[in-house]
Formats: sequence, C-alpha cells, structure tokens
Amino acid sequence: MTTLDLDPQTPAAELKGRSLWQDARNRFFRNRAALASMPILIFVILFAAFGQYFAQWSNEEIDWSMLGQFETIGGPSFENGHYFGVDETGRDIYARTVQGTRISLMIGVIGALVSVVVGTIYGAVAGYIGGKTDQIMMRIVDVMMSIPYMFVLILLLVVFGRSMFMLFVGIGLISWLDMARIVRGQTLSIKNKEFVEAAIATGVTTPVIIARHIVPNLLGVVIVYATLLVPSMIIFESFISFLGLGVQEPATSWGALINSGTDHMRTAPWKLYFPLAFFVVTLFALFFIGDGLRDALDPKDR
Repeated sequence: MTTLDLDPQTPAAELKGRSLWQDARNRFFRNRAALASMPILIFVILFAAFGQYFAQWSNEEIDWSMLGQFETIGGPSFENGHYFGVDETGRDIYARTVQGTRISLMIGVIGALVSVVVGTIYGAVAGYIGGKTDQIMMRIVDVMMSIPYMFVLILLLVVFGRSMFMLFVGIGLISWLDMARIVRGQTLSIKNKEFVEAAIATGVTTPVIIARHIVPNLLGVVIVYATLLVPSMIIFESFISFLGLGVQEPATSWGALINSGTDHMRTAPWKLYFPLAFFVVTLFALFFIGDGLRDALDPKDR
C-alpha cells in the first residue's frame, strides 16, 4: 500500500506584500509624462549647478567687440564662446542663463520649503487642537489671504529696495497659507483615528502626537503640494522680475532675462528664446512630476 507524502513543508508560491511607498513608486513609474520629465529636470539642475564650468565668459564680462553691432554678429556661436549669443551690452547670454536658472530654482525651492515647514506646523497644530484655537488661527489665515498680496510685495520692494532678501520675505509672507489650510483639513480627518486615540490613552503629549503621528501621515499631501508649489514660486518670481521689481543687476533670473529679451525680440531673438526655453521646459517638467506624484500617492484621484 502506497502512501502520499503530504509534507506541509512542500515549497509553495510565496506572496510578498508591498508597502504603500512601493505601490506609489510603481504607479509613478507607470506615468510616462512624469517619468520623461525626470531626466529633463535633472538636466536643468545640473545646468544650473555646473553650467558655469563650460562657459568661456563670465556673466558680468563684456565682449567689447560686440558693442554696437550685437544684432548682426552677436548671435549664438561656438567660435567666439558665446553659445547663446550676447546681449546689447556684450554680455554672454549663456553665462547669464546659467545664473538666472540657479536663482530662479533657488527661489522656487526656498519658497516651497518655507511653505512646507511653516504651513505644515501651523495647519497641524490648528487642526489637532481644534476649538477656539483652531478658529483664531484660521481666521488669521483668512485675513492674510484677503490682503492684496501683490500690492504689499510691490510696496515692500519700493520702500526697502529690490533685493533677494526682500523677495524671500515677500514669498514667505503668503506662500504657507494654502499649505496651512490643506494640512489643517487633513489633520481633522486623522486626529480621530485609532492610533491617535491609542497614543492619547497612553499619555503621549500633544507635541509628540503631532510630530510622530499626525505629520508623518500628511507626507503624501505635503510632497505633492510642494512639487506643485515650486513652479508656482518660479512663475511668481519671474513675473515680479518681468515687471522690473525682482532681482537686481548684475544678478539675473529667468523673468529678468525674458523681460530684457522682449525688447529685442525681432532683431535679436536669441536673447529671449534661450531663457524662455529653460523657463517653459522646467515648468512643464515640474508640473508633470507633481501630477505624477499626486496620482501615485493618492490613487483615489487617478
């Protein structure tokens, strides 16, 4: 009589679970637009960081041979080292585009960091504590959002002078308000969860609950909003610089370069096209990446 070996240790297909972050990463890699935008954004960042090492002219150096005739012989050329051409004062457009890219990206990233840090802390505290504290804190946000922000920023720049510091002050005044409202709404839906109630029952203090239980569960929303906020900050700074109230000479930014390029759009189009191309390509890459992160971290919104 034969017997069947029914050894429970017989190898079987093993199912491996995936974390939420692994699942989000897989969904992000399936977004072709976001995936194609990654190398473009990396190229722009590398251009801003190391582009000056390939320049034969500095951003302030004047090519005296181009003065007075830049519209005829000042176009892009590898022979004289002006890869993107020169402007009306004989300065190299390539070197100034590198500097403008660096400054515009720095303003966008710093503005997003201010919004993330201040807005997340403010919104999480307001949403978790609730009651009168929440009402007072959010009324402050409503009042600040009702102030004509552009008028206040222009007034600051006129009174205290145009500078990078005043741009950061102006951006910091308002950039965190939307983030605070978004975080506060998400906190209201999280603070009654079981893990928060368990932390309260074990005697965990309010600051620790906010730092260890509330904020980590908001990272998905915060990351998505931050990636969408960077291009918004770049657009805002470029608009201010386009009006002539942004970065001061000899420093420059995309907005300042575009503003200068529009004066010679027909006679010297290279002044406009190169900084405008970096501006548009970077914004599209950031928006596509932000959209891909939103779909990846919030599958219900796909």
